[in-house]
Amino acid sequence: MRLMIAIAALAALSACAKRSVDDWAPQGTPVDATARELTGGDVVGIETERGAYAWLGLPFAAAPEGELRYRAPRPPASWGGRKEAVAFGPRCPQMTSGLNRAEGVAPGLRVGEEDCLRLNVYAPKDASAGGDLPVMVWIHGGSNVWGRAGSYDPSDLVLNENVIVVTVQYRLGPLGWFAHSALRTDAEGSNEPLDASANFGTLDLVASLKWVRDNIAAFGGDTGNVTIFGESAGGHNVVTLLATPEAKGLFHKAVIQSGSFASVDPETAENGDVANTSSEAMARLGATTAAELRAVSLDALFEAYTTDGEGVVLPKIIANDPALPTPTLKEAFADVSTFNAVPIITGTNKDEMKLFQALNPRLVDATLGFLIAPKDQDFYDALSDYHSRWWRARSVDAPAAAMAAAGHGEVWAYRFDWDEGGSLLTTDFSTLFGAAHAFEIPFVFGRFKLLGSVDRVVFGKKTEASRRELSRAMQRYWAAFARTGVPQSDGLPDWPTYAEGAPRLMRFDSAEDGGVGVMEGAEDLASILADLRTDPRLDAGERCLIAEGIDAPGSRESAEILAALGCAAA
Repeated sequence: MRLMIAIAALAALSACAKRSVDDWAPQGTPVDATARELTGGDVVGIETERGAYAWLGLPFAAAPEGELRYRAPRPPASWGGRKEAVAFGPRCPQMTSGLNRAEGVAPGLRVGEEDCLRLNVYAPKDASAGGDLPVMVWIHGGSNVWGRAGSYDPSDLVLNENVIVVTVQYRLGPLGWFAHSALRTDAEGSNEPLDASANFGTLDLVASLKWVRDNIAAFGGDTGNVTIFGESAGGHNVVTLLATPEAKGLFHKAVIQSGSFASVDPETAENGDVANTSSEAMARLGATTAAELRAVSLDALFEAYTTDGEGVVLPKIIANDPALPTPTLKEAFADVSTFNAVPIITGTNKDEMKLFQALNPRLVDATLGFLIAPKDQDFYDALSDYHSRWWRARSVDAPAAAMAAAGHGEVWAYRFDWDEGGSLLTTDFSTLFGAAHAFEIPFVFGRFKLLGSVDRVVFGKKTEASRRELSRAMQRYWAAFARTGVPQSDGLPDWPTYAEGAPRLMRFDSAEDGGVGVMEGAEDLASILADLRTDPRLDAGERCLIAEGIDAPGSRESAEILAALGCAAA
């Protein structure tokens, strides 16, 4: 939920917004040359501004509404005649955030439709049925409560690297991950065993991969060469697809960008200490049976997960579940028999946490509502340093080491370091954001749109040439990995596996700031705490404030960390 708080605050940096949303606006006119035959019927698409062909809003599963709400996805219906795939499908139900202002939509609105299980296909113009192009399936982020596939245009990656990219949507928030005893009881009478799973969003992604398997050849894609990749919650979802037996054989490589290996158990998801668990929220609505849960209106459902106008953290990935059978998600990677052991890239950004810090009024001052600067640059930087290092330790070093110990050596790791954002009067984005969370996405896609109206400052003309050079290098690595399972490309530095000798990662930065190259060493809790204990930038109180966020507040691990630094329990 920290992501949602941060991006909601970015409203101060964006233009004024309307109070409406239109997901169905055509993105172009039909192009006859894009006609394709799919399992559901004939389809025709558009040409993007960049010059790729695209087919938008294709249904990969039936609408999960009415009797199909809180059930595993079902196959989509076929359509008659020729479908014009020229507009994105509706986003999945969610609350809008500050980033929606970039599309003229106010934050804090409940938007979207349950009939949202749609995907978009992008391909080079000369790709045709029977081709063998690598396929890359992108899973968007947004804390698993926000976002849509239509926010991403991969045309640059598609044309530069001659690949096919598919962007997908999935159920979010209390529709995507929802454990409730009434649903478990109801599933006992179902002829679909996966109806008993609480990971509906995960199963949607599995369904999208089945659609790719059955249809991507019509666009020139190789059904035996599919790479899944995603960022933040999308990276977390890549991890779940690696762990679920339901996705076995549906993809062949995986890229985790700033992801997570965290999960909760069904009991915690249903009745744990999260403020609005499913049982508590639904009881307030008077919904106690499966039929009543499926009849709750979308507005009432989302209102049940809102307190004082702010969203409440929802249970996320739920382990020990029919879709994710290991006791925790992390434990799946301790044995090659309990995860889909394909080649994997995992990485984080050097300053992940600065996105979340940048608009926190306790950490920054805002002049005129949009000129933002840290109150204390040393503390601001140190807070990001240690929390970003901890993110890397949990999402890169620990899982990569665990997979290597389990006998899976095809794991590569990276750190994204680009921190050359421009400045606007008193706001210096190079220090405010640095190499923040999500900043690698524009480089992978070759499209420098991320934050709305401030993009033109963050990604200014001064750095355009060096940004494009770094972007092309990253695209070449990502596409080489998708093509062969090894991220190596002629003319670029060799990228060793993580456990080849000492732990090693590829560092991505502009040529002016060190360039692309290999770095060594691992992050772990012991080294992070050792550095925190002696950091000359900090006093004792500041050290304890930083330590409070290194693990889940109130947990046994958090108490041990605080005790090790001589801090009182939070």
